[in-house]
Amino acid sequence: MPAPLRDVPQDAVDLIKCFEGIPDGDPSTVRIDAYLCPAGVWTIGWGHALMDGGQQLKGAAHKPRARALYPGGITREQAEALLCADLIPRAASVCSLLKVPVSEAQFGALMALVFNIGTGNLAASTLLRRLNAGDAAGAADQFLAWDKARVNGVLQALAGLTRRRRAERAMFLGQDWRAVAATRSRGAIGPLPVPEMPAEDAAALRAAAAVQPAAFEAPAAKQRAAGKTRSRTAPAKTSPAAKKAAKKAVKTPAKTVARQPAAAGRKAASKVAGR
Repeated sequence: MPAPLRDVPQDAVDLIKCFEGIPDGDPSTVRIDAYLCPAGVWTIGWGHALMDGGQQLKGAAHKPRARALYPGGITREQAEALLCADLIPRAASVCSLLKVPVSEAQFGALMALVFNIGTGNLAASTLLRRLNAGDAAGAADQFLAWDKARVNGVLQALAGLTRRRRAERAMFLGQDWRAVAATRSRGAIGPLPVPEMPAEDAAALRAAAAVQPAAFEAPAAKQRAAGKTRSRTAPAKTSPAAKKAAKKAVKTPAKTVARQPAAAGRKAASKVAGR
């Protein structure tokens, strides 16, 4: 049975807005236009990735297609609507992953995290494993592990990601996340990149992938071995009584066998006719 859908707490929405920002791809216009996010995906509003034909639009070459989806840009109210629509399926995914009850603050923190790292990363994370095992304190500390991304090919902790993870952790623990988020260096607010999976989580994922094929192959191997064993087993000996019964069946004339159903049919018909 699917997990019941929960409303996304307003605090989580506010945190997402705080760190996603709402960049304008064309400041010369009045409305908000699409822009390229750090991952190279065309985005509009608060992290709404643009799709066309079922695929994300990536790279500068797709700028005309991206702008064509929202000609003239969108208003702030429309950006709000897009964000709310994007949060609904994510909320359903998070609910389906949880095996233990969580508070509103904890759920909100998970929603803010998922909006940045994605549902797949949360599903494979040590954070989720610890939370579902009842270790909420251990899960809270795992927020801080998701603060690294590659810059020019080099994996490094990014100040913006670190502040966001600390704010999400504070929310998860029921603390004042706004006080943590306010400790931000000066400068323009821009979208943060998707962090790379922590080494511990990546190692666990590789180990699971290595074990899984073996788990599927083992039953098949057992069946093949059992089949070979059966084929090599000598046929069971037939008892004298069974041999005698078989000979008797062979000697029985075919006409006798054929007459029996006919006789039975005539007998049944006479009963129906009242003979």
